[in-house]
Amino acid sequence: MQLLEDYEGYVADREQALAGLRRYENEATALEIEQSNDAVHFLYIDKITEAASTFLSGFPGTCLYAAKANPHPALLRLLWAAGVRHFEVASIREIENLLVVLPLAQLYFMHPVKSRQAINRAYGLGVRHFAFDSLDELRKIKQETGHAEDLSLLLRLSVSQAGAAYPLDNKFGATLMEAPLLLTHARQIAHKVGVTFHVGSQCLEVDAYANAIWNIANMLEGCGVKIDMIDVGGGFPVSYPDMEPVPLQDYFDAIQKAVEECGFQDIDLFCEPGRALVAKGGAVAVRVEMRRGQSLYLNDGTYGSLFDAGQLGWSFPIELYRAGRLQSCDEVSSFQLYGPTCDSIDKMKERLDLPDDVCEGDWIIFRHLGAYGYAMQTKFNGFYSETMVAIESATQNP
Repeated sequence: MQLLEDYEGYVADREQALAGLRRYENEATALEIEQSNDAVHFLYIDKITEAASTFLSGFPGTCLYAAKANPHPALLRLLWAAGVRHFEVASIREIENLLVVLPLAQLYFMHPVKSRQAINRAYGLGVRHFAFDSLDELRKIKQETGHAEDLSLLLRLSVSQAGAAYPLDNKFGATLMEAPLLLTHARQIAHKVGVTFHVGSQCLEVDAYANAIWNIANMLEGCGVKIDMIDVGGGFPVSYPDMEPVPLQDYFDAIQKAVEECGFQDIDLFCEPGRALVAKGGAVAVRVEMRRGQSLYLNDGTYGSLFDAGQLGWSFPIELYRAGRLQSCDEVSSFQLYGPTCDSIDKMKERLDLPDDVCEGDWIIFRHLGAYGYAMQTKFNGFYSETMVAIESATQNP
């Protein structure tokens, strides 16, 4: 009976999460009915729920959704309905927007460099977890929170990015040599002290997390500082046509093993998935506006929702829609894709293989853009899309 009540409660929450969002059985129907002049964003209900379940049941700690990956209100509410209660934020706007959608969410301000106004406002809104990577940032947090005694402070450390398809080094993070002094100062003002790191986006090396944890343990043993928290950050990978990582559970197991072997099993453990939590839960359809030889001009580009797909040079799963059906790419040719803005750098880094007869009016569906698709749009030249629809078929595309 309790299981039935829990399920009925979840369904009710999910229906509330998707209120106001148009829902379709498949992408073809959505494109036919929407007749959008802009790109169309798809939200796959079951895939978001499945990914949330993977992290909530598999990761041996608390899962924070990195809101930067996709802050659309419907997606945030869907994650909440699936059980996600903790969110990583990087700016005061993310904090304010998220609290409008989810007033009871627990927020973690993990950007290592924040304005004084943002720190002060965040603390006033109930945020108690803050990241830092320097004495200057620590001083700002202390001053702007009014010398608060209920802070949980996490030192951002610089770690190896060797396993990352998209490294995130050379910008943030204290070295292991600098860490003891910074942690000692943090301990003097904080209720809880911990460390956080990021192994880089799309990390394909399971051992990257364990190696970072071991390096932290060795550093702490050498200086005698004790911590209350470890945040292993994001970087958990997604399967792309040219990248096939091992299952996420392998990452979770490696992290748990390292935590236990290093004697950290009794401290708070966090992770911050963004891409891995929502990438497969979304897609973007863009329309061909003109073909010139082997060049295609689209209604969206790298200034819009195709930044991640266009600038990284990764291979994304794609499908072509026309004539009322999804058509697989069998006989193909190589094309250069351009975005709609007047800037000549608005183009895909790599050429794309598509059916040789692709033409004006065809829609190209880029899958796995639930992360960094909707979120990366600018409004340059007036080209952007607010069209988000839900796909709820039980046979959603892979």
